[in-house]
Amino acid sequence: MEAKYDSSLYNYDLAPTNKKHRTWTWLNFTTIWMGMIHNIVAWETAGSLIMIGMSVGQAISAVIIANLVLISAMWLNSVVGGKYGIPFPVIIRAAFGHKAAHIPVVLRAFVAIFWFAVQAYAGSAAVNAIFGALIPGWNVLSRINVLGMGLNSAIAVVLFWLLHMWIVSKGMHRIKLFELWAGPLVIVLGLVLVIWSISVSHGLGPLFEQPSKLSPAEFWTVFPVSVTGLVGVWATLVLNISDFTRFTRSQKDQTVGQLIGLPGTAIAFALMSIITTSGTVIAFGHAIWNPVTLLQKFGNPFLLFFGAIALIIITLSVNIAGNVVSPGYDLVNLFPRKLNFVKAGNISIVLSLFFVPWLWFNNASVILAVMGAVGGALGPVAGIMFADYYVVHHRHYDIDSFYMAKSNYTYNNGWNYSAVIAMAVGTLISLIGLFVPILKPLYSYSWFLGVGSGFLIYAMLMRRTTTKNAKQEVAAVQ
Repeated sequence: MEAKYDSSLYNYDLAPTNKKHRTWTWLNFTTIWMGMIHNIVAWETAGSLIMIGMSVGQAISAVIIANLVLISAMWLNSVVGGKYGIPFPVIIRAAFGHKAAHIPVVLRAFVAIFWFAVQAYAGSAAVNAIFGALIPGWNVLSRINVLGMGLNSAIAVVLFWLLHMWIVSKGMHRIKLFELWAGPLVIVLGLVLVIWSISVSHGLGPLFEQPSKLSPAEFWTVFPVSVTGLVGVWATLVLNISDFTRFTRSQKDQTVGQLIGLPGTAIAFALMSIITTSGTVIAFGHAIWNPVTLLQKFGNPFLLFFGAIALIIITLSVNIAGNVVSPGYDLVNLFPRKLNFVKAGNISIVLSLFFVPWLWFNNASVILAVMGAVGGALGPVAGIMFADYYVVHHRHYDIDSFYMAKSNYTYNNGWNYSAVIAMAVGTLISLIGLFVPILKPLYSYSWFLGVGSGFLIYAMLMRRTTTKNAKQEVAAVQ
């Protein structure tokens, strides 16, 4: 079969995973999610709910609702990868056509590279903190400006970026082994901070008794935005979860593993962040949502060193799994004759530097706003994928058609305009609240609007197209 495949659509990394390499068990999926969820940005995002004025109970409610939404969406898209063993850039060809598919693939790669920059810079701050604690005069280097940051920060950034490239150099196998132990590590650090928080607060009671600083009206304005923002953190993985489930041993393994890893450990991790951030309010008089800043507050070099080491490892964990795997496959899809997964992954790591995260990273409102916009932009693509697999193709794809220029998924010379229109209109609907003041409340639900509108518009357009084609075929016979 491979002989008739188009070389611009097929190579080893894009081909269906063979049975020999389908070895991922439920434990692998659990630790993969632990590795992705247990990270500095996720910690800060959960902690920021306290920073904006929510009570502990309100913040936990937002986290629970967001994660229930996410696991439902993940399961819907996980099935395809587990069934056919193919990655997201290949699956999306069924809905968009092999040429138009480059639109969502490039968008997904762009978002992943952006998030890589955010996470990697957060990790480099931990590297910088370690050097500052161990090397006399290290912090003096901050007086030398390099591209808007101190020389000490610049050196930490370069070293941390190179460390990512070393892990990627051995492909998915090294990533799988790394995630197996890196994911659980942060639980240890999180528990230490929770114990400290309970200690300074003299029990859990004072933490949960802290009232919300928001009025009921303010809360119901902020709450949906927060849920959408939390969903937006992982909205990208909803699209390309098949990049991982293509290696599953069975559908049961990926289903159970993700159930434990996503809502289970994600809620536990967010709870740790929320409790710890609440403890900082009692201990220091204001919320500290950045774990590196918190570790430095203790003034203990030993605690700072081992805490920063843990933060470095977990940041590597989330960045490799969440933000290198996707653009790796996405760039291979764009240039299958020239790139393999390792080369593409390293290119995406280099490209992330152009987002210059050190210039805006410490602004919590910027990160939350970006997460909401990301969710709104990618929501329609998720909706289109759901509709295409479950409604249009009735849970059946033709594998050979994914790799041939003339096939069931060619549409109009590689373009399915129904998908392009659905994506464009869905994106407009999901983000319209950003640009039209009177519709601003809609932006609070941007991801949900994007998924729903993408699903409905694509399903209706494809039904109309299918009906029209069927009538033309009948007329031709007559």
